[in-house]
Amino acid sequence: MKEENKFEAWAIIELFGHNQIAGKCTEQNIAGSNMLRVDVPETDEHPPFTRFLGSGAIYAINPVTEEIARHWAKSLQVSPVNAWDIHQYIKKQELALQEGRDEE
Repeated sequence: MKEENKFEAWAIIELFGHNQIAGKCTEQNIAGSNMLRVDVPETDEHPPFTRFLGSGAIYAINPVTEEIARHWAKSLQVSPVNAWDIHQYIKKQELALQEGRDEE
């Protein structure tokens, strides 16, 4: 029986569109497709988060030390995906309308 090597490394990932992301990378199968899982470490600006990338989005994978990946994660300032909340949008719109009325 052949033992498969699983990919696991700290890396800086170059994506098409001149974007980069840095973190601990592993391979993960999702819905029958292998994807690169990037666990981005916590920075001063963002909590830790995970991003899954398809091979078609990746231009290069640059294995580095954990220390370098953490430094790059901090300097790249990649943000986690934020859930869009309709309630916050409505509150902002109501405040904007109230401020508009107050100026009249």
